[in-house]
Amino acid sequence: MSELGRESLRNVLLISSAGAGKTSLAEAMLFAAGAVPHLGSIAQGTTVSDFEPEELHRRSSVSTSLLRCSWNHTTINLVDPPGALHLLGETVMALQAVDAVILVVSASSGIRTELIRVWSRVTALGLPCLLFLNELDKDGASLDGVVAMCQRDLGIMPLPMSLPYGNGVQLEGVLDLVQQSVMTSRKEIPTIQQLPIPENAKTVVGDARKCIQEGVAERDDRLLEQYLAAGELAQEDLINGLRLGVHAGTIVPLYSGSAIMNIGIVPLLNAIVDFLPSPMDRASRTPLEGLRPDTGEAVSRRAVQEDPFSGIVFKTLIDPFVGRLSYLRVLSGVLHADSTVFNSSRGSKEKSGHLYTLLGKKHTVVPSAGPGEIVGIGKLKDTQTGDTLCDENTPICYLKPVLPRPVLSFAIEPKSNADIEKISLGLHKLIEEDPTLEFSRHADTKEMVLSGMGQLHIDLALEKLRRKYGAEVVLHMPKIPYRETIRITAQAQGKYKKQTGGHGQYGDCWLELAPLPRGEGFKFENKVVGGVIPRNFIPAVEKGVVEAMHHGSLAGFPVVDCRVAVYDGSYHAVDSSEMAFKVAASMGFKKALEAAHAVLLEPIMTVEVEAPADHIGGVIGDLNARRGRILHVEAKDQTEQITALVPMAELLTYATMLSSITAGRGSYAMELARYDEVPRELAVRIMEAHKAETHATAR
Repeated sequence: MSELGRESLRNVLLISSAGAGKTSLAEAMLFAAGAVPHLGSIAQGTTVSDFEPEELHRRSSVSTSLLRCSWNHTTINLVDPPGALHLLGETVMALQAVDAVILVVSASSGIRTELIRVWSRVTALGLPCLLFLNELDKDGASLDGVVAMCQRDLGIMPLPMSLPYGNGVQLEGVLDLVQQSVMTSRKEIPTIQQLPIPENAKTVVGDARKCIQEGVAERDDRLLEQYLAAGELAQEDLINGLRLGVHAGTIVPLYSGSAIMNIGIVPLLNAIVDFLPSPMDRASRTPLEGLRPDTGEAVSRRAVQEDPFSGIVFKTLIDPFVGRLSYLRVLSGVLHADSTVFNSSRGSKEKSGHLYTLLGKKHTVVPSAGPGEIVGIGKLKDTQTGDTLCDENTPICYLKPVLPRPVLSFAIEPKSNADIEKISLGLHKLIEEDPTLEFSRHADTKEMVLSGMGQLHIDLALEKLRRKYGAEVVLHMPKIPYRETIRITAQAQGKYKKQTGGHGQYGDCWLELAPLPRGEGFKFENKVVGGVIPRNFIPAVEKGVVEAMHHGSLAGFPVVDCRVAVYDGSYHAVDSSEMAFKVAASMGFKKALEAAHAVLLEPIMTVEVEAPADHIGGVIGDLNARRGRILHVEAKDQTEQITALVPMAELLTYATMLSSITAGRGSYAMELARYDEVPRELAVRIMEAHKAETHATAR
């Protein structure tokens, strides 16, 4: 690959709300560039981007696709992630692989929550941006309305670069304000017809072009002088000024059209080549910085072939039949096929397989990849999404992005015993593909729990689990890991005596149970004096107590926050044994527990909720209704962050309710804060449910 300049390579991420037409736009761009012979359709399941069975079934993107085409002697790598909010992790990882983004906004549905959430990530990374206003062929579509929404919801004032030629279903093409021509096209053929501006549109085009020139001139003193002196900018100065403004993030060009009608695509392709940065352009503004994995010192790379190889894996696909494919963005140096690389994130060597450029599911083998290239790598054994690959002699590790945390959890049970091993293997593979999934086995509740970003995320994971690994599961709400503790000090004797034909069993101990401060756990003390219980039997007493603490007297939950002391007892020289004292200690603990006024404890979570300011009252009211206690509220730009303490039992379905209250614009994260006593009326219901479950199990 030749050294990258402005005319050679562009890496662009398409982002939008679900259903805004992002995948249709990608298809139209590939069609216009001649990368595909026909314009595919989402409804018919014929687009290049959507090829996974789950995507064909749902008629929407659920996984990141790589698409490659060429326009005006420039290679364009389009990255098409899913638009659904529950799959935000895919987009967050894909942002690490690109140098610019295209925001796709539907003229009919406007700007929705998903786009606002992603846009905050884009601005944090400082990525240059183009905006494409899609679906202008629909009745009621409004260019001015979308511009106003962009200013209100995204904080940007886009600069229109093309205008619709025709209205609604009569849309014939677009008025290209840069080239000063009408671009018309037909859905069936990629050929674009370029016509002069008609007389009745010259005034509109002139006024809009003047706005572009003023917008460019205002951002550059030299161009402002030229504009004031001549009254306009030369075409070359206009193009250069737009390019510099886009690179700096001060200009967001807005293009109009209809992806499914193949209208407005060529001006957008021209803008990608003319205005968006190459990998070298991007690296000159945002240096490639990381850490040495062995020392932690800061190191940097340049986006040139002469520097040592480094790159990041931003997507992993694992198929039990095809194998593993890793999507890699080469940041510096050159990667050759079948070479040995170093995974600095895990400290291990990897032998890469073939390298591929990708057009959806079509793979083309390439011998090497230079800086800025995005390729697929086969046969990486240990590398996972987010890992850094580099040259072993000059290691570097790039910082992984902060991924959104799972907010919805379900307990899963295999439909048959044969599925148990398949479930564990399959879910661990799926988590390697998608780090925003979490899978754990809860020791307290003995449940397997799968956590994700929402119901769609969980459903997709289980569909893949069934298709790829042949495992089927049943979902239900996870159990709450309640605890039991005591309020007062109590003593009891545990005596185990059993006589048989030979040696009998004899153990006798007196125990004292006392409450500990919340969170202290368990303490055991030996207060035996005079040798009434030999020292070698004391560990057996402690073991019996610990085992008895696993099942409390109220509802069978583990007992915590208590001190147990053995202070008296007796033994038999022949019949006493460790087993006898273990049983005696268990009996004594259960007796003392019944007299110590046991109570139920529930997990209390620290919850941080971020929501738009105009919805904050509803969010606070809902948290109060969930037995929450508001700690503080903090304003953050257009949102507010609430910190509260809320019982875990009240948060099992919170993700759905928060989305409803905030129109999908709220988010939250939580972690365990402490355990607190359960209110009496609720504790009664929990104990009754436990008794009913125990009775049903016994039957």
